[in-house]
Amino acid sequence: MTSSSTPAERPYLRIATEEAYAPPEMISLWREHLANDTIDDIGFTSLVGYFLNSPHPQPQAVVERLQDAGARRVADMDAAGIDHQIIALTAPGTQVLDAAEGQRIAALANDKMAQAVAEHPTRFSALAAVSYEDPDAAVAELQRAVGELGMKGLILNSHIRGQYIDHPKFEPIIEAVADLDVPIYLHPTTPPNRMIEPFREAGLDGAVFGFGVETGLHLLRMITSGMFDRHPNLRVVVGHLAEALPFWLSRIDYMHAKQVAAKRYEATPPLQQKPSEYFKSHIWITTSGMAWEPAIRFTREVTGPDRVMYAMDYPYQYEVSEVEAMDGLEMSEAEKKAFFEDIAREVFRLDF
Repeated sequence: MTSSSTPAERPYLRIATEEAYAPPEMISLWREHLANDTIDDIGFTSLVGYFLNSPHPQPQAVVERLQDAGARRVADMDAAGIDHQIIALTAPGTQVLDAAEGQRIAALANDKMAQAVAEHPTRFSALAAVSYEDPDAAVAELQRAVGELGMKGLILNSHIRGQYIDHPKFEPIIEAVADLDVPIYLHPTTPPNRMIEPFREAGLDGAVFGFGVETGLHLLRMITSGMFDRHPNLRVVVGHLAEALPFWLSRIDYMHAKQVAAKRYEATPPLQQKPSEYFKSHIWITTSGMAWEPAIRFTREVTGPDRVMYAMDYPYQYEVSEVEAMDGLEMSEAEKKAFFEDIAREVFRLDF
């Protein structure tokens, strides 16, 4: 089954907003670390070890597609009817590497993605990668990537060797993102060592469940730490229908209010809004990996239809039939245009 309709045959472009890329040099570096057992991260060994070492054709095809930002990717987009991808460094990206390796890979990836955008300006935009291990260097690379290379945001592949972006050491990066007026895309990775074991022993540490638990925690930490109050213009985009948090918002609001009133935790100060309200003021949601109409309909209802946009999750979940299913969502033509195109243009400031 193919989805071959062209933009001329429909009143909107299909912009896919969470699409993964990996430069071959990063794949080679990961292979080296796996062979030498030099990264102390159980999730890295579990996730990356599977994709790079499995003999199964499915993970092998994913790794091949990850490294292409040219003809093969464009052909896959054409076959699925995807007009434009926002590409970003795949998880765990630089976030299992030390500062020096991370900085090298981030700069290399940004240069390669910028080249792909230059060669296919109507087909690709890109998000900047940085090495979070050195916040000052991260700020400099982010400024270069946005100011010189035209990147449209910052990829954050969730935890940073067990630390989270609400830690004070990362505040310069958040300030830079806000000053540059670009969004952070919060993307999953496997849980950190101090969290992962119960997931891994049950085979649930990856996209099946562990990703969502860990990344939902990260987003909730950003909210409850007061980050959005400190940075009123900060924009965050999160995939997989916000890692199930929309389904918890009523309970989160209720329990958060009780904790704040009781002054139970120093880490949860009073906020200017209820936690749920930040989903209508600072957070946008994509459908990556969640092409399921009941869940999309519910998420749009509780956060607002202007907060939910399309993503495919290429190449991990490259399903042409899902594109057609999204075309069949019960929406007006204007809502569908916003879902596939307009919201992404606004949030990422797309100019193609």
